[in-house]
Amino acid sequence: MPNEALIVIDMQNDFCDGGALAVPGANAIVPLVNRLIGRFDHVVLTQDWHPAGHASFAASWQNAAPFSTMNFSYGPQTLWPAHCVQGTPGAAFHPGVDATKAELIVRKGFHTGIDSYSAFRENDRVTRTGLDGYLKERGFTRLMLCGLALDYCVAWSAIDARQAGFDAAVVVEATAAIDLDGSRNKMLAEMRQAGINLSATA
Repeated sequence: MPNEALIVIDMQNDFCDGGALAVPGANAIVPLVNRLIGRFDHVVLTQDWHPAGHASFAASWQNAAPFSTMNFSYGPQTLWPAHCVQGTPGAAFHPGVDATKAELIVRKGFHTGIDSYSAFRENDRVTRTGLDGYLKERGFTRLMLCGLALDYCVAWSAIDARQAGFDAAVVVEATAAIDLDGSRNKMLAEMRQAGINLSATA
C-alpha cells in the first residue's frame, strides 16, 4: 500500500553473531527481514552510528562494567560494550541483509553524550532524528518494524511511532531480543499498552 513503510532497525554486524554486542538469535532473523523487505515498496533502514568513546560505552568510564547503569543528565543509561563505531566493519549492515532497496538510511547515536535507541528520538527524548517529518512528508501513515533489538531499539522506535501518530506494527518473529533483566517481556507489555500490533507476520 502506498501509505505503508517498513522500518528495519539496526541490522548491523556488531548486533549479529560474533559482533561486539551480539543479540542472541540475530542471524536467524535475516531471511525473515529480507522477506519483509521484498514485500514492501517503501523501506527505511536505521543504523547505530557511534563516535569512538561514546558516553554510552562502559569503556568510556573508569571501572564501569558493561550492562551496568549510570545516571546521565536525561536519566538512567545502560552502559554497553563499545559497538557500531562509525566507519568500522561492526557498524556496517549484515552482508546478508538486502539493504539496496532502502529509500532512506537513518543514522542515530552520533551525538557523543546521548545514546539513541529510537529511530525517532534520542534517549534525552528531545533530540529528534527527523524521521517523523520525512515519513509524514511522504504520506506514510502505517509503519511495520522489524530488526534488532526487540526490547531496545525496535520497541522504543515503535512506541515513538505511535506517539507521533502512526499506526505501528512489530513483526516479533523478525526481531531478536537482548533480554537484559527481563527487558523482553517488559517492552512487549509496554508496546501492547501503547496500541502497537504485535501480531504481524513476515
